[in-house]
Amino acid sequence: MTQVPARDPRALLAVCVGLAGSAALLWGASATTWFRIAGPPGRPATDSTGADVAPSLTGFALLALAAVAALVATAGPLRRVVAALLVLVGAVVGVVVVQAALDPPGAAGAATRTAAPLLAVAGAAVLLAVSVFVLLREPRLPRLGARYAAPGARRVEMDPDRAAWQALDAGTDPTADVPGSRGDDPDVGGRTGPG
Repeated sequence: MTQVPARDPRALLAVCVGLAGSAALLWGASATTWFRIAGPPGRPATDSTGADVAPSLTGFALLALAAVAALVATAGPLRRVVAALLVLVGAVVGVVVVQAALDPPGAAGAATRTAAPLLAVAGAAVLLAVSVFVLLREPRLPRLGARYAAPGARRVEMDPDRAAWQALDAGTDPTADVPGSRGDDPDVGGRTGPG
């Protein structure tokens, strides 16, 4: 019989915080200025935000946020599938960010880069790290509704008196399976003892 590894609620909390942090970084990267493009003489410079140069960043941020609920609500192979998809998303985010950061809008000489793309790189890195962590450590992550698992999946010690009352409430005889309780009474079922 294989032993189920101990579940660590802190690990799932760290996963949720990591995904929320990744979403915040990607959202912040989409809202900040990536390039400042010098205008013609006498006109102010124009700014290009992350959403301008990589419109998919906002969608990736929302996807990372939705992944919090997806990883909490799933377990086992399904949770691993979600984590594998997030690894793929993290890789795609990295490619999109690098391409957008290396390809400034307008004339290359007129565009000044900012450090904002680093937020998106950090968001993609956190998303990748969390996803790989879930893939490798899924058996140790707690599962939603584990206390309601099928009978036999988890043995819980219960007070015998409480168990008897619960059996009565359910309409069953708690003494039906107790050894020595069937037919031992000479008066049960019309039987009479020897004599």
